[in-house]
Amino acid sequence: MAMLGYGTWKLADRDTCIDAITTALETGYRHIDTARMYDNETYVGEAIANAGVDRDEVFLATKIWPDDLAYDDAIDAAYDSLDRLNTDHLDLLYVHWPARAYDPAETLDAFDRLVEEGVTDRIGVSNFTPELLADACDRTTAPIFANQFECHPLLPRQGWRDACAEHDVQPVAYAPIARQEVFEVETIAEIADAHDVSPAQVSLAWLRQHDVTAIPKAASVDHIRDNWASLSCTLTEAELDAIDAIETRSRKVNPEFAPWN
Repeated sequence: MAMLGYGTWKLADRDTCIDAITTALETGYRHIDTARMYDNETYVGEAIANAGVDRDEVFLATKIWPDDLAYDDAIDAAYDSLDRLNTDHLDLLYVHWPARAYDPAETLDAFDRLVEEGVTDRIGVSNFTPELLADACDRTTAPIFANQFECHPLLPRQGWRDACAEHDVQPVAYAPIARQEVFEVETIAEIADAHDVSPAQVSLAWLRQHDVTAIPKAASVDHIRDNWASLSCTLTEAELDAIDAIETRSRKVNPEFAPWN
């Protein structure tokens, strides 16, 4: 899984979604992240199929919504996603949230079966607290490959990242630029000016240098390319420390059913 992926949240319009993913793949992205509830899996599959990039070069991840996490429902939902994405396998399949129909034994047994049946190469979880992650890792036969959660300089989630390291799970950050709020942080703006890059690139570089994969969503060509350029941005240890020391905290995703509520 590439350390910088392309997120597709809110890309529910067909033309916008296909154009954006096409641009992302042409730019160099090879990790595409979607979800059943984004209502765009068909468009994602269409874009990948028509992009002129070999499917084996693309790391494709999707997620099953909490309403579909009972054993039989999870199996059916995964096969439905496979059909919509027009692919013969997923590279990674996530439990989207540990909520509603999520039952650790039943849901994770279904995910193990999906690996055995070749539907997905890897299984992941999303929005799992350190405690829930430890429990999931103890239950599955297939290893938990990734835990995807909100993470950025204003919500660094050190404890969550530590838990991922303890269990050999890759942390994946959604909302990695805090929905553009990092642009308003003086420390990040000063570092961006010093490198002649955008604050978004600084935030993405900070994540990468902390071994966190990021999946920023962007619709415009300029933003897609700007995020990609973050791979050429390397922060100094002093700059990393300065960002780590930011005291402002801001959570962007906080549904009532979240496990921390």
